[in-house]
Amino acid sequence: MEWGHRIAVDPTVMAGKPVIKGTRIAVELVVKLLGRGWTVEQVLAEYDHLTREDIEACVAYGARYPERVREP
Repeated sequence: MEWGHRIAVDPTVMAGKPVIKGTRIAVELVVKLLGRGWTVEQVLAEYDHLTREDIEACVAYGARYPERVREP
């Protein structure tokens, strides 16, 4: 999954955390929810403006840059 067109890093948004483009939803949040056992369907139901591709992009980004999606 190519995440570059779905994930943004902007120092003026969420203190530079990677977010889903056009939102203030941090990649870290999505990865954390999935890690806690949430299904993709549960994430989509809770954040109904996201798409399955957004979630896949978060997972791909987290796999590529794990240090950027974990809490300090």
